[in-house]
Amino acid sequence: MKKINQTDLLNQTIIYLENKQALELYALKEQFQLTYESLKPLNIIKNAFTEMTTSPNIKGNIINNVVGMVTGYLTKKVLVGSTHNPIKKILGTLLQFVITNVATKHSDTLKS
Repeated sequence: MKKINQTDLLNQTIIYLENKQALELYALKEQFQLTYESLKPLNIIKNAFTEMTTSPNIKGNIINNVVGMVTGYLTKKVLVGSTHNPIKKILGTLLQFVITNVATKHSDTLKS
């Protein structure tokens, strides 16, 4: 049986550790590149938009808010119209705000 030379064993260990270091450095560079790409502002916006459009809970909230805003706007236009009176404009905006909030909170009953 051949006796293991300590120098050869040390050289093999050094080669193994150098290869391991090279692989870990490659993996670190790849992870850095992925992180760098994901932190670009355009990619952050894309990911947020994708998440918003795929989440059913957010879709429902957006629809409820749109229904409330449209209802409030139409109510203001019907009741106040196009007036030049500043008091009527303020009251119309306040009415629009109230109707929008009520319609947003109870949009399920409005849809049906």
